Amino acid sequence: MARTVADVLMDRLIDWGVKVIFGYPGDGVNGIFEALRTRQDKLRFIQVRHEEAAAFAACGYAKYTGELGVCLATSGPGGIHLLNGLYDAKCDGVPVLAITGHTFHDLIGTHYQQDVDLIKLFADVAVYNERVMGPTHVPNVVDEAIRTALARRNVAHLCIPKDIQEWKASDSARSTDNTPRHSAGGYAANAVLPADGKSENLNDPVSYGIQR
Repeated sequence: MARTVADVLMDRLIDWGVKVIFGYPGDGVNGIFEALRTRQDKLRFIQVRHEEAAAFAACGYAKYTGELGVCLATSGPGGIHLLNGLYDAKCDGVPVLAITGHTFHDLIGTHYQQDVDLIKLFADVAVYNERVMGPTHVPNVVDEAIRTALARRNVAHLCIPKDIQEWKASDSARSTDNTPRHSAGGYAANAVLPADGKSENLNDPVSYGIQR
């Protein structure tokens, strides 16, 4: 069976070492749930009673494990419900990736069912915030989202229209500048170095290179 955008997404998360996803089903993420169903041996999905709980659970997971927390919600109201838990992650400085659905890509902006602009909505809470545009876009934005969330210890958000989730990976031509394998699923933590031995005296202008 041909791989879909959702399959590429889940496989990339697995490459990054993601083991647990918290979420709640909805028709705006049906394609992603199918990809999750076929990877139950590698990804554990924990269903909550409300999307808000999924974001809080992902935040708590990140706090107590030191790993990336991941939550999943459908389009429109489902994505909106994530915000409380994501602000907890932002304020406490823990890395969380939020994945949301969206309406059909060619009905965005036409007042169709659950057509909420989640990219605008998440602009304040997320340090990385992008909509997936097709199969060849997935690895790039997943890598950027996770690296940014880990490096800045904050929230990243990916929004995927429901029909794009089911697009076949083989049907999308790579743009000429999107070089294959230029992005990798890995993260190098910052190296924290000690001070050079000079203590900064706030009352001493010389400490700041100021000449008397």
